[in-house]
Amino acid sequence: MFFRDGFFWGMHLIWWGIWLVALGWIFFGPSNWPYPEEEEDDILVTLKRRFAKGEITAQEYEESKSLLKSDK
Repeated sequence: MFFRDGFFWGMHLIWWGIWLVALGWIFFGPSNWPYPEEEEDDILVTLKRRFAKGEITAQEYEESKSLLKSDK
């Protein structure tokens, strides 16, 4: 059909290039791109969570909070 004009090989090579780029992106692209990286919990956030769960009392919370803020 278009073998002698060169159109066939040109379009054929373009499609191979598109497939190679797509497969390369799938297999070698960033693996954790849509997911944000986990951040380390701040000590004060952990302290607030423990207080909210009832693991520590209000007095222990205030003492720990003032102790942590004085160290900074």
